[in-house]
Amino acid sequence: MSALCVIPARGGSKRIPRKNVRPFAGRPMIAWSIETARASGLFDRVVVSTDDTEIAAVARESGAEVPFLRPAELANDIAGTDAVIGHALEWFAAQGETVEEFCCIYATAPFLCAEDLRRGLELLREREAATVFSVTSFPSTIFRALEIAGDGRLRMFWPENFTRRSQDLPAAYHDAAQFYWGHTRRYLLERRLFSTNSVPVVLPRHRVQDIDTPEDWALAENLFAALRQPDRGGVAV
Repeated sequence: MSALCVIPARGGSKRIPRKNVRPFAGRPMIAWSIETARASGLFDRVVVSTDDTEIAAVARESGAEVPFLRPAELANDIAGTDAVIGHALEWFAAQGETVEEFCCIYATAPFLCAEDLRRGLELLREREAATVFSVTSFPSTIFRALEIAGDGRLRMFWPENFTRRSQDLPAAYHDAAQFYWGHTRRYLLERRLFSTNSVPVVLPRHRVQDIDTPEDWALAENLFAALRQPDRGGVAV
């Protein structure tokens, strides 16, 4: 196949129990990622990698395939995305299926847009990148960041930047935790979603929200509702 979508979704999330299938804006959270992946028209197959039978059932109902259940050693708190993606790609190779390009999409990415996925694939090919993934800018400069020291007083990480204007400091970005494109053959050799040959798709901050705590979840639902109501000043996602 030309392009494979893999959506990792383990069952043992702790900070927000069952978050991959918990209702978000009226649908199971994972359904939003599956819908966007399918609607993009970029993938021959959209596959969910899970260890959980309930998640598998919801994924199938939402239009994805679940051709295997992930082994337990890849479903614990320390199993990383690289290991999960490697397992999925190796599983397809063992079935005799050649996957040229893959995209890992997180199950908790309701703000994902098909156009961003298309741009990511274009950059992967045009720039001959090892991987392409979504990023967004920090809302304020990290180079004037503070820490609370052991004595309870504030310290600057970089005191030399105290008198520098924020606009004179470099812009900084962080992973938007939505998607990662890669070339299968190259990836299976390096097993790294991030390298010095990674290229970004820069997303606006209003379409990026970590969903790791109940507070994050509530904020994401409010933002999602606002973005889907253009008549109230929002922008449809």
